[in-house]
Amino acid sequence: MKLIYENKLSCSEDIKDFVLEGSAEIYFENGKMRMKNALSPELGQKSNFVFWCDRDFPSDICIEWKFRPIEEPGLAIMFFAAKGCGGEDLFDPSLAERDGQYNLYHSGDINAYHISYFRRKWEDERGFHTCNLRKSKGFYLVAQGADPIPNCEDAFDEYLIRIIKKNGKIDFTINDLPVFSWTDDGQEYGPVLDSGKIGFRQMAPMIGEYSELKVYSMEDE
Repeated sequence: MKLIYENKLSCSEDIKDFVLEGSAEIYFENGKMRMKNALSPELGQKSNFVFWCDRDFPSDICIEWKFRPIEEPGLAIMFFAAKGCGGEDLFDPSLAERDGQYNLYHSGDINAYHISYFRRKWEDERGFHTCNLRKSKGFYLVAQGADPIPNCEDAFDEYLIRIIKKNGKIDFTINDLPVFSWTDDGQEYGPVLDSGKIGFRQMAPMIGEYSELKVYSMEDE
């Protein structure tokens, strides 16, 4: 693997080129980025947000970051291979405006894979912890695995989260523990998604902590 992007997410300068969709409070404690909703959870989907890295990444990559849940309930997601359904840049002005409401990301005019890796929002999620991989446009649930991250009161340390996407195959691990593996055949749910942007999503009223974002190219392997 070849490191092609690294961001410690340690101070405001590190995220000056990131793009926020929706409303959020983004701040730093002990050199790590924390995010929480700026709007009341009573507003439903309008209180949630997505925070995009401004870079475009190739199709075959490994994405790593460190995560710790600080307050729940809530939900954390990583989007990747994100761009317009017609191949447009994710921020192309021809695409519909997005403000953090979920339907705009899974059934709007963008394509992406996304993994929900800390799901503590609804009662069924709190009672049975899973990590879910979906492919959109279409909101297809294509893979699922057990979530090893504990609830906030027992999450004393950060967790290394890794997504490897190569030749249509997606492997997901937490602290090197395999959670799921899935291969997109490019047929059942449409063509394999290739290059694009990555972004963090949170659902209110969660507070999440993030650091040490790294992206590696795997195209030469």
